[in-house]
Amino acid sequence: MNALIKLELARALRNRKFLFFSVIYPSIIFLLVASQGGTGDTVDNSGLSVAAYVMVSMASFGALTAVLMGNSERIAKERESGWVRQLRLTTLPGRGYVLAKTASAAVVSLPSIVVVFLVAASVKHVRLDAWQWFALTGAIWAGSLVFAALGVAIGYLASGDAVRPITMITYFGLSILGGLWWPSSSFPTWLQDIAKWLPTHAYAALGRAIEQSQAPHAQDIAILVVFFALFVGGAAWLYRKDTLKA
Repeated sequence: MNALIKLELARALRNRKFLFFSVIYPSIIFLLVASQGGTGDTVDNSGLSVAAYVMVSMASFGALTAVLMGNSERIAKERESGWVRQLRLTTLPGRGYVLAKTASAAVVSLPSIVVVFLVAASVKHVRLDAWQWFALTGAIWAGSLVFAALGVAIGYLASGDAVRPITMITYFGLSILGGLWWPSSSFPTWLQDIAKWLPTHAYAALGRAIEQSQAPHAQDIAILVVFFALFVGGAAWLYRKDTLKA
C-alpha cells in the first residue's frame, strides 16, 4: 500500500493544472474577495474582519477542491481503463486502494490551506495567535477527509464521461450553498435553513469558531461526522458493487 501511496502522490504533484486549481486558485479568489472589504469592516455579527472571514472560506474551498476533484475523476478514469481491475489481482486489499487515494488527496490539500494562510497574513495582514494558526490548519485539514470520502464515492458511482459534470455540480453546489463564496446570511431565509445542514457550512464554521477563540459548535461537528459516515458507507457499498461487476 505504501508503494501505491507514493505513486499517487507523484502523479498528483506532476499534474500542474490540478495543483494550480487546488493550491493557487483559492488564494487568487481570496485576494479578489478580501479586497472588496475595508480595513475595519466586519462580517455579520461574527466580529471577524472580511479578510479573516474569507481566509477560512478559501482555505476550506482549496482543501475541498484538492480532495473532491482529484479523487472522483481519477478513480472513475482508472475504473474505465482497467487499472482498478489490475490492482484487484494483486495482494492489495480494497481498503488499501481507498486509503491510498484518501492519503494522497489529504497530502495535496495541505499546501492549499497553508498558501491561503500565508497570503492572508502577508498581504492582508490577518493576525492570529500561534495556537489558532495550528488549530485552523488541523481542523480544516481533518475536515477535508469528509469530502475525500465523497470523492471516492462519486468516483465509483459515475462513469469516466459523466464524472466531471457530476463532480462539478456537487463541488460548486456545496461551495456556494455552504457559504464558502459569500456569507450564507445573505441568502433568503428558506435557503439559510438548508445551508446550515450542509457539510460545507459546518466545515467552514469550525475554522471561524477557532478564529473567534471559541470551541466548535457541537452541531457542526455532528453534521460532519454524520456526513463522513454516510460518504464512507456509500463509497464502501459502491466499491463492493463495482467489484461484483468486474
